[in-house]
Amino acid sequence: MFTSAGAGKSDKKTYRSGQQVPQTGLFRVVHYQHRLPHNAVMRKDDRFPLCNKCGHRVAFSLSETVHALNADEDFKLEAA
Repeated sequence: MFTSAGAGKSDKKTYRSGQQVPQTGLFRVVHYQHRLPHNAVMRKDDRFPLCNKCGHRVAFSLSETVHALNADEDFKLEAA
């Protein structure tokens, strides 16, 4: 079973399948026994998915916040 890291280790929150993605970003995905952890991009307001092999026994934690390029002031289109 997955639990949030204890005090002193990490303050990263762990999310579970079915929960709403709190912000767009790169999430670390940790499965139950069948594969090594990996990264995946998740979009805000989507739902964290079930794993086809370990079902609800998959956990997600935010590794890095990601922002859309069109939200960056250096790349916004300006009216001509």
